Amino acid sequence: MATALDRAAKTFLLQELVSGFWLTFRYMFRKKYTLNYPYEKGPLSPRFRGEHALRRYPNGEERCIACKLCEAICPAQAITIEGEPRPDGSRRTTRYDIDMTKCIYCGYCEEACPVDAIVEGPNYAFSSFTREELFYDKEKLLANGERWEREIAANLAADAPYR
Repeated sequence: MATALDRAAKTFLLQELVSGFWLTFRYMFRKKYTLNYPYEKGPLSPRFRGEHALRRYPNGEERCIACKLCEAICPAQAITIEGEPRPDGSRRTTRYDIDMTKCIYCGYCEEACPVDAIVEGPNYAFSSFTREELFYDKEKLLANGERWEREIAANLAADAPYR
């Protein structure tokens, strides 16, 4: 009986409506959390997985040793690698392609790489008008690596204690 009277009192006195208005009134005077997106961007985690990039060593040499572990572990089969031995006996890639329309951004390629050659960088605003623009070849991946190297290195350093 008491619960029925309580419900009737809440309905008659519009308690839910009044509490909603009070909550709105409290938030009216607080700092706003809205970002002006194209000009302001929110913080990203060091583990954020965005656009792929191939990295180089500080001397300018490519890191990728064509071990093909990233190609083998990719669940979407989005990576294609071809490599050949160099005159000094080391292996390097001749072809490194990623089909970004297939990629599911799982990060397995990044985890499988023994030399941190392939990484997923901080860029999340990459769109295109055609599907062909989302087929990344070695040159585009290396250009991404050069463009985002500072941020990628900082993110890897911040995440290193947890690996």
